Amino acid sequence: MRWMAFTAALALALDQASKLAILHLLNLRDVLFMDVWAPYLVFRYGENTGINFGLFDGGAELVRWALVGFSIVVCVVLWVWLSRPRHGTLIRVCGGLMIGGALGNAVDRATYGYVVDFLNMSCCGISNPYVFNVADIFIFAGVIGIVIFDRRDEPGKKAA
Repeated sequence: MRWMAFTAALALALDQASKLAILHLLNLRDVLFMDVWAPYLVFRYGENTGINFGLFDGGAELVRWALVGFSIVVCVVLWVWLSRPRHGTLIRVCGGLMIGGALGNAVDRATYGYVVDFLNMSCCGISNPYVFNVADIFIFAGVIGIVIFDRRDEPGKKAA
């Protein structure tokens, strides 16, 4: 459990530090975009009041707080599920990434009213119009890690 808590706290801290740097040190909110290593990495300011790809994007206060509440409920359910003894340290670290990322985006919604997005990556002649943030990376990596490392469906292994 300590590894999950440590990973969640670290993911949350790194996400919030990256957003503070983007907003206050680089002033991306006013500059709007910054080529870091174009087109592979561009900082492009975005405010997401919805969920992935702008779904439920409407800016209503009810949606904002419903999404904050939903994020917290998902984090609690994930914590309880991963607290079961059958889950090993690696799965709990992946869960910690997901929890820390979800809490990072929830903190944004509660603080700013939207999620701060700033990363844009394109490659190989494909122009990506979407922006994301460090919390999104942690959530995605955590999900992929749980899918890859969860071995409950291995042949010959009994379910707990």
